[in-house]
Amino acid sequence: MDFSIDLAIRVLVAGLAGGLIGYERELRGKVAGIRTHFLVAMGSALFMIISQFGFPGAIKFDAARVAAGVVGGLGFLGGGIIMKNRHVSGLTTAAGIWVTGAIGLSIGAGMYEVSGLCTLLLLLCMEVLHHLNILIGERQVNTTLSAASQQDLLNALQQLGKHVGNFSLFKQGEVYKAEVSMLIKKKDYPNGILQKLKSLPGITMESLD
Repeated sequence: MDFSIDLAIRVLVAGLAGGLIGYERELRGKVAGIRTHFLVAMGSALFMIISQFGFPGAIKFDAARVAAGVVGGLGFLGGGIIMKNRHVSGLTTAAGIWVTGAIGLSIGAGMYEVSGLCTLLLLLCMEVLHHLNILIGERQVNTTLSAASQQDLLNALQQLGKHVGNFSLFKQGEVYKAEVSMLIKKKDYPNGILQKLKSLPGITMESLD
């Protein structure tokens, strides 16, 4: 096979692998989808090709430096995803981009077998563990409840039982309020917890996040 064709195939395969991973993220409604993962994988593969073959006349050159630079750049990109809107979120997507970059680097180095295995494992992790996490995982939920009396709030907290992590009670005008932090099963969010809160006698749910 012609050498330039081989390099073109590496870039193309890397882009397709990244696009496949990005498609899974797109289905989850994530900000970083097909285009982002496609570009990350393709760019990583190209950087690896440049590091290996782009400096034929160099007397002394460490090809690993380019790969290390790509890893640092992906960390910066992932940090931007995590800290979007000043809230910590998108950790899984950031980690996926990091691994996508590694896959691109390995494809750029011509390591097709291990790259294919990592792509498959990444997709399995995203899909299988996503559903498993929903079934058995928990999440923290914050809600504000109000009632005409403090006793109604205390009774409601007692009914919520082990779900309540911590809470604070205060009075606002003629209304008593409670800011409650709860730990619930992910499969119960939001419908299950909404029904639970709405069924509490004498309680009005003002917010839930």
